[in-house]
Amino acid sequence: MLVTGLFILALFLNIPIAMSLGVASVGYALVSIYELGNTAIMDLVVQSFASALDSTSLLALPFFVLAGDIMMMGGISRRLVAVCMKGLTKIPGALGIVTVLACTIFAAISGSGPATAAAIGGIMLPAMLKDGYDKGFSASIVATAGALGPVIPPSISFIMYGVVAQQSITALFMSGVIPGLLMSLALCIYVYFCAKRYKFGGQCDWKVESVTGWRDSPIWSLLVPVVILGGIYGGIFTPTEAAIVAVDYGLIVSIFIHREIKIKDLYKIFKPTCMTIGSISIIACGAAAFGRLLTIEQVPTAMANFILSMSSNKNVILFLINILLLLVGMVMETLSAIIILTPILLAVTAPLGVNPIHFGCIMVVNLVIGMCTPPVGVNLFVAMRMGDTTLGEMGTWLVTSILALIVALMVVTYFPELSLFLPRLLLK
Repeated sequence: MLVTGLFILALFLNIPIAMSLGVASVGYALVSIYELGNTAIMDLVVQSFASALDSTSLLALPFFVLAGDIMMMGGISRRLVAVCMKGLTKIPGALGIVTVLACTIFAAISGSGPATAAAIGGIMLPAMLKDGYDKGFSASIVATAGALGPVIPPSISFIMYGVVAQQSITALFMSGVIPGLLMSLALCIYVYFCAKRYKFGGQCDWKVESVTGWRDSPIWSLLVPVVILGGIYGGIFTPTEAAIVAVDYGLIVSIFIHREIKIKDLYKIFKPTCMTIGSISIIACGAAAFGRLLTIEQVPTAMANFILSMSSNKNVILFLINILLLLVGMVMETLSAIIILTPILLAVTAPLGVNPIHFGCIMVVNLVIGMCTPPVGVNLFVAMRMGDTTLGEMGTWLVTSILALIVALMVVTYFPELSLFLPRLLLK
């Protein structure tokens, strides 16, 4: 348990998670050399650092992040909102429902929760406030709807889980479609009843601007998920190749059709993407070594035996895992949690006969809910900043909207066919 203790100590000293993983791994190797003269452990750590990034599937990460940034800056999100507005303006909670639907569509482009919340929230938060929505309610909807980003494919979280668990990225992408739509439906129903009860909306006569030419047509935005997901599911290209296609498509549409990005603006888009991928790469390297050392110390086996000793009932075990992941999601960044916990929890669920694709879906849905909760909820802070509100103002609204997502999580957990139907249908 030495490596685990070093990791906890590093976190206690307020060292970032990415660095804590590396510190714990190297510290364990140094102790092994000092006490046992075992230099092989240090070789293993160094090899793990190098091999962590030696994955074709992992190459999809930077390109999907970049594609999301390009499409957010290129006006695609604004056109998606315009499409969702048509036919919904007379429904109670119309703007709130449009926010959820626009996040659902943008999720099929970006694969990132914060990007989804920022892209749609920047447009819809001012509109909802102008239409008489409560400030805390509006920000809560943006935060929780942004959580659809990592669930609906393409998903950065599913890519990371697939790399760690050695599962098909394409199958994982397919597994997230129905659960993502279920989460979207739960939020839409929640918004509808809240708006009806508290009389949100109806203070502005919203009109959807007509398309003035082929350059402004929303069809270019709607084609993005069709091109990406259709290409993957149709066997035309792999998820990694799809990420590159998404970047190329986004650049062509944003620069030459919508003309909202200029060549000189690309540096401003590429820079934050490089910083994001740099931090993810550091986490991946540290976590790879950390995971191997956990295996050497038999931590996954010990954890699995402990959880299984509490109950032999699969449903009870899954319920306990859900509680654990919801708590972890509150205090740990999603990709870090996936890298660290996947080997441990797969050791628990495999003896119970839980399909690893289904479990990957459970894990991702759990952890993205953590994006909406303090203290480290990224979506939460994006929505708070964009809505100029506080956690206190969001309060009950945030709790109840998260409960809507948890209801969807429970359905996904105990009805595995929701996540396995499409992979089995399309990957025969």
